[in-house]
Amino acid sequence: MSSKGLIKRSEDFSKWYNDLVSKADLAEHSDVRGCMIIKPYGYAIWEKIKDQLDLMFKETGHQNAYFPLFIPKSYLSKEADHVEGFAKECAVVTHYRLKNAEDGSGVVVDPDAKLEEELIVRPTSETIIWNTYKKWIQSYRDLPILVNQWANVVRWEMRTRLFLRTSEFLWQEGHTAHATKEEAIEETEKMLGVYADFAQQHMAIPVIKGLKTENERFAGAEETYCIEALMQDGKALQAGTSHFLGQNFAKAFDVTFADKNGKQNHVWATSWGVSTRLMGALIMTHSDDQGLVLPPKLAPIQVVIVPIYKNPEQLDQITSYAKQLISELVGIGISVKFDDDDNKKPGWKFAEYEMKGVPLRIAIGPRDIENKTVELARRDDLSKTTLSQKDLSQKISKLLEQIQEDLFRKSSDFLKDNITFASTVEEMNDILNSKSGFVEAFWNGDSETEQKIKDITKATIRCIPLEEKSTGKCIISGDLNSKKVLFARAY
Repeated sequence: MSSKGLIKRSEDFSKWYNDLVSKADLAEHSDVRGCMIIKPYGYAIWEKIKDQLDLMFKETGHQNAYFPLFIPKSYLSKEADHVEGFAKECAVVTHYRLKNAEDGSGVVVDPDAKLEEELIVRPTSETIIWNTYKKWIQSYRDLPILVNQWANVVRWEMRTRLFLRTSEFLWQEGHTAHATKEEAIEETEKMLGVYADFAQQHMAIPVIKGLKTENERFAGAEETYCIEALMQDGKALQAGTSHFLGQNFAKAFDVTFADKNGKQNHVWATSWGVSTRLMGALIMTHSDDQGLVLPPKLAPIQVVIVPIYKNPEQLDQITSYAKQLISELVGIGISVKFDDDDNKKPGWKFAEYEMKGVPLRIAIGPRDIENKTVELARRDDLSKTTLSQKDLSQKISKLLEQIQEDLFRKSSDFLKDNITFASTVEEMNDILNSKSGFVEAFWNGDSETEQKIKDITKATIRCIPLEEKSTGKCIISGDLNSKKVLFARAY
């Protein structure tokens, strides 16, 4: 057990994660089974994620819209693969009214208020959006449509875990319509690139871009592109997906357009999304036995200033200097908190902000005012240093940039050190049982072979890396010219 009451990662990674989510005040379980309450501090981190992604989406020409939470059941029946993929996870609304029970025991469902057609609580929005696009699209002049939606979805989960897998979660889903196959594929790959850039530049998480196998594709997609990340316990986490849907949904909902020659064609489609699962990725990539570690670009509080004083006069002096420093930091876009709450001691505050992952902590006491210095503590490596107050705001800005870079470098080194090649399925199993991580191996492209490997190792093909062109002998069948893919046990 660490000094902050967290169990060590090396002892029980799962309990460490659950305890950290609670102690860092990020989220908690609700009374609705499988659903979570995201607390203000956790939601502030999600807002930072959301705001940056929203900016990146708009920079690539996308607009936000909103579509209904409820989807008529008949819509899901129109695309066979889609309904098969989501049927077991759907929550269904059958009635629209309650009434008081005759025996006074409470409210009951009014049997006379049965819906003519049941409504599905949104598990994803392809069907209702493509039913809408049929009204929006008549001509090539109406294309492309580049729409994104920020929403909640429900996928009924039996085994839930805060942020990683819950029955209801928050996400964004992009849904675009195009005149040509080439344009739709370009869009799919572009948005995968946006996700990868965000993960690496803002979350400080290295990711591997690749294609999913047929077994792992999104229901109704022709191709699913993904970014895969590696958590500290050696398990993989799918951090984002971008789907080339072909003309499947356009044909299912009869969405056609007249081209420049007046010929009717079915529209080409994409969809892409990331969710609050990114919060789980952020926690499991960077955090340590002392608590949460946040990259500065996504930290709600980038710098916290804690005054150390014995009397009101000392506090007044420190506050006067702190206000000047805060003004300078806010002026260059750095978020700061000055914690002068006299109900809590400095030691308690230090532990609290360490648990919450605030990147930089500044302690200022009377001696610092005299010496024109401050003590800075970095959250990522727990180091402390004393700096002159001269040009302090610029030094802090550079230090935050350094922390961001160091976190990415550390996680990149971890990823490189945990990709291992296996030439046999037995060797793969040994690797997964000892050090875990990603295992590179050759696979012949056959779904049955993929399932055999999964049965033996409990690992799935996380992706076929986009930049990987190597071929070799399949670890099960021995077939030559097999593809090199990445296997892992995953969340």
